Amino acid sequence: MGMDTVKRFDRIVAIFIQLQSKHIVKAQELADRFQVSQRTIYRDIRTLEASGVPIASEAGVGYSIMEGYSLPPVMFTREEAGSFVAAEKLMQQFTDKSLGSYFEAAMYKVKSVLRVREKKWVEALESQVRIFPNQQLFNENIPNALEILFESIAEKKQVFLRYTAVEADVPSERYIEPIGVFNENNYWYVMGYCHLRNDYRQFRTDRILKIIDTSKPFLLEHKTLDDLRKRYEVKDKTKVRIRVDKKVSKYLGASKYHQGFISEKIKGNQVEMTFMVDDVQNYFSRWYISFGDYAQILEPESLKKRVVEILLQTQEGLK
Repeated sequence: MGMDTVKRFDRIVAIFIQLQSKHIVKAQELADRFQVSQRTIYRDIRTLEASGVPIASEAGVGYSIMEGYSLPPVMFTREEAGSFVAAEKLMQQFTDKSLGSYFEAAMYKVKSVLRVREKKWVEALESQVRIFPNQQLFNENIPNALEILFESIAEKKQVFLRYTAVEADVPSERYIEPIGVFNENNYWYVMGYCHLRNDYRQFRTDRILKIIDTSKPFLLEHKTLDDLRKRYEVKDKTKVRIRVDKKVSKYLGASKYHQGFISEKIKGNQVEMTFMVDDVQNYFSRWYISFGDYAQILEPESLKKRVVEILLQTQEGLK
């Protein structure tokens, strides 16, 4: 059997697994994953159909396997089994307690079908892998926040929030239509339509004090999370440019990405950095002060004024 035949066999098996894992799979999605043409995918689908797999297709929609048809999962490779360890550790530390416990239960089922040598491989890694988040991601009093949000998104039902915004002195109460959740700069956010503000808003999960699922249906049709994120970035972010001495810029590391880093250019002994910033007045200005004696603000003027205000307030506190 030639290598091309082996590769095709592996691809067809992988396509079958993907068809079992989703309700609808598009040909372009498969072509992108396996880096082949759509024509190749069409031939592979016909091969599966010829082998007896009942595949339904609809032009412009995609492929699906007939309801009720399934085969036992293909055995996992050692490398795939090893990847479960990282996934389990991440789920334990970067999701709420509710989803973490569900994933743990699912992992027992996955591990139960591993061959003995793969089980030994996983067991050898489990006790030697640790992940330590550097901040609290969820309010400890609501251990099922992500679970409620996931159900709300899937069922298109509103949720009630009691939420503390960064600029607010007291919590607010509001009903939102969650569109999606995402992790950015080590925090979880939910993007949703807020009926209190009559607009789309981002809510950080660690600032949610209370969340309750409701039976209220969505009142609006919404765009995708990616579309709304682009709209939010254009609407609410501020462009910032600074120059930093080379000897200091190399130590900014990952922290600059947490501040919305976009690009940089070398200007002699300095590095000119561009950011798109969520909160110039608080987070970015205080971050800048930590190395400000080796840097210069190019824009905006509001950042310069805010840095001066903070420094003056600090000076007053030292008297």
